[in-house]
Amino acid sequence: MSSNFESSKSLAAIGALLLFLSFVPVIGIVGIVLLLVGMKGLSEYYHDESIYMYSLRGLIFGIIGVIAVSAFSFLTFFGGIFSAVELGPAAIIGGIFGVLIVLVVAFTFYLLMAINFRRAYSILAQRSGESNFQTAGTLLFFGAILTIFAVGLILVWIAWIIAAIAFFSMKLTPTQPYTYSLPTSQPLPTVQTTGYCPKCGAPIDLNSTFCSQCGGQLPPA
Repeated sequence: MSSNFESSKSLAAIGALLLFLSFVPVIGIVGIVLLLVGMKGLSEYYHDESIYMYSLRGLIFGIIGVIAVSAFSFLTFFGGIFSAVELGPAAIIGGIFGVLIVLVVAFTFYLLMAINFRRAYSILAQRSGESNFQTAGTLLFFGAILTIFAVGLILVWIAWIIAAIAFFSMKLTPTQPYTYSLPTSQPLPTVQTTGYCPKCGAPIDLNSTFCSQCGGQLPPA
């Protein structure tokens, strides 16, 4: 159990560090894969499937956004080249609208990705007690909102760094040993076996039939 926890958090931390370098496409893809594998392991460790599900949704939204932006950018670029000769200024205006659409698509899917990762980080913060996850999720969310400005990308990069630090700082949750305490034994009630002779008052054994002093017959016990 502890080895799985350590490997999962290490994979997630390395993935977050690689996402910091996601401006290189191949490194970013590897980072996403490692992060998702690590989140899957942590989800199993904490017995909370929502950690992995939110991470998976964030990954899906991110991939869809990248594909949509890439395809639309390709069509806009080459379509603008061929139409510029025939349409002239109208092609330039169409190109501007195309760029705006690309930005809207990128913003929408990147925001959905950030929202889901923020939810996954919030759950991890509660489960592990590592507050840096909450900070990373918040920075990732506001960074996604501000992606149209340079400060948004800076916040996203900082978020991945803080997330990596949070993964490396996670501690193994100690398990409390199960203890069983035996019930305390109650003392048995004592039975009185001595008394006094009703005739002479001498101490007697209640199990005796006659008094040892006066010889009188004793009543049954």
